[in-house]
Amino acid sequence: MNIKNKVVIVTGASSGIGLATAKLLAKCCAKVALVARSMDKLKNISKELPESFPICADMTKEDEIKMMVRETKNHFGRIDVLINSAGQGYDAPVEKINIDTYRKMFNLDVVGPLVAMQNVIPIMKKQKEGVIVNISSGTALMALPNMSPYSSLKSALASISLTAREELKKNNIQVSIVYPYMTLTDFEKNTIKDTEEDQAEPEEGRGTLRPPDTPEYLAQKILEGIENNDAEIFAHDWMKKMKQ
Repeated sequence: MNIKNKVVIVTGASSGIGLATAKLLAKCCAKVALVARSMDKLKNISKELPESFPICADMTKEDEIKMMVRETKNHFGRIDVLINSAGQGYDAPVEKINIDTYRKMFNLDVVGPLVAMQNVIPIMKKQKEGVIVNISSGTALMALPNMSPYSSLKSALASISLTAREELKKNNIQVSIVYPYMTLTDFEKNTIKDTEEDQAEPEEGRGTLRPPDTPEYLAQKILEGIENNDAEIFAHDWMKKMKQ
């Protein structure tokens, strides 16, 4: 899809990958609905992005997600693209996963994007065209100690996305899943941690890690994935080998 003049919903648009993606798409002449929990932040961002529309919504609340889709449709008259970028991390060893915390993260990282998809799909079907992009994680491709809560949620989102792609291709709706690598955002700072081991991990041995990406780099990958109708968008080609 050519993004010019398309109406795009970006959740998690107040920071990180969501913000960088919103800025890039606006630069490419898309009309962007900016979605996050802080209206003050969104209003400031909207001043810099022509034809953007700020919407305050909590992606853990079904009624607010439905409102967000409805307001976008009422304001722009259509919805061409949904980018589910809102999310939060949760790290803990399996035996110590707090079930209440896990349920909350499930609502944000899996159920929220799913509800958003369910509400834009009928609109896209009527338009006979649409794009849905869900942001997963490179951790979904690996088995890393202490990271099963987050990686399992992002694996679930990937599975939903790829299945939806098969179901909706007859309707000319392309669904893509994105696997970011480590990215220079506040994500790690905001990750809930129920493990002392993770926080006290020694620095030695980290020299083999590749440097983190900028959110702008990921935004460009997302744009390319939309344009090329890619099923899976990997931050780097070497990550493809990690998928079994």
